[in-house]
Amino acid sequence: MANIRSAQKRIRQNERRRLRNAAVRSNVRSAVKSVRTALGAASVDEARATLARTIRVLDKAVTKGILHKNAAARRKSRLTRQLNALSKPKPASAARGA
Repeated sequence: MANIRSAQKRIRQNERRRLRNAAVRSNVRSAVKSVRTALGAASVDEARATLARTIRVLDKAVTKGILHKNAAARRKSRLTRQLNALSKPKPASAARGA
């Protein structure tokens, strides 16, 4: 245990930040998982709405310093590409198996 008051305060601050970071990180993971679940169920409208909420959660995590902005951008891009691939209609030739 630290003896210096400033070190004791730093320990308290670090603990508060650790708990906040863990909560935000958990929220990000849950949001991403909900999008992936909606994509797996092939419900495009639900996935689109969930993706919008998830993008907001990712942007907030960047603002709070939990995620790097490029990491959040990469996750948003991957989820958006998966949604677009799901919502894009299949060509007629591919549907017949030609």
